[in-house]
Amino acid sequence: MEKAFAVKNIKKYFGEVKALDGVTLSADKGTVFALLGPNGAGKTTLVRMLSTLLTPDKGTARVLGVDLVEDPEGVRRLIGLAGQYAAVDEFLTGYENIYITGQLYGLSSAESKRRTQDLLERLSLTEAAGRPVRTYSGGMRRRLDLGASLVGEPQVLFLDEPTTGLDPRTRLELWDIIRDLVKEGRSIVLTTQYLDEADELADRIAVIDHGKIIAEGTSDELKATLGGDVVELEIAKSSDIDKVLAAIKKIASKTPTVDDDNTKITVPVLKGAKSLLAIVQALNEAKVEMTAISLHRPSLDDVFLALTGERTKDDTKKPAAKKGGRS
Repeated sequence: MEKAFAVKNIKKYFGEVKALDGVTLSADKGTVFALLGPNGAGKTTLVRMLSTLLTPDKGTARVLGVDLVEDPEGVRRLIGLAGQYAAVDEFLTGYENIYITGQLYGLSSAESKRRTQDLLERLSLTEAAGRPVRTYSGGMRRRLDLGASLVGEPQVLFLDEPTTGLDPRTRLELWDIIRDLVKEGRSIVLTTQYLDEADELADRIAVIDHGKIIAEGTSDELKATLGGDVVELEIAKSSDIDKVLAAIKKIASKTPTVDDDNTKITVPVLKGAKSLLAIVQALNEAKVEMTAISLHRPSLDDVFLALTGERTKDDTKKPAAKKGGRS
């Protein structure tokens, strides 16, 4: 199958910071590829590189077979980009923002008008088209920014955290737009910290941390790496954390993860309910007081936590975590 993009041993350093440190990755054409990772992991650097805004220090990178170093103009004719922040002019109207983008692509006046009208209708912005963008809500600005990135009818579209800060309804609306774009045959490369977003949209997912790919696969394949269920428990006293880790050491199938407060522990287990009962019994014998305990099937959040030691930013109820014991 033709690749939407393919990078091999890509490296990009900023002084001593290794933003990308030997990344090899590819995505099939006509699919949604999601790139997950904590802040500063290298997601945006990779997107900026694939969209020709940065050049690699080492390695090779191609978009639909076109080398981005040898032929960056050729790559730009194939792609669209919507960055983390809506790149729209708030003093222009919605219509003018998209129309001018079409003109910058070199489209005729008539073609720019046609595509602008089509995109405004598609993105449910027709009624607001004549208003200055400064009057738009955050969700409307994101849709307008997406519209501008589609004027050139790109075959590969890069979306860098496109739904950050949006309300749930607007997020779902953007998800539907992304699904429709894929049905039309476009390829989507999506960076996100929302695990449900990757779960819903992505055909394949890669997890990046400190400039390296640390896991890759489908959502189900990544969840299967935990090998079973997950027990989450909360203890009353952080001073009991060492006793807890010692008590559950033989029950956990992988290293437990502890939050920064040393009160919440995530424990991968293999025997489901039997493991949960064994943990309860072990902590009772160790005289550790629990305030909550639960058992569930692994989620992408559990995978992300196990791989990076951090929770994603949308998980506001749970603080960042450390792997393997006291923080």
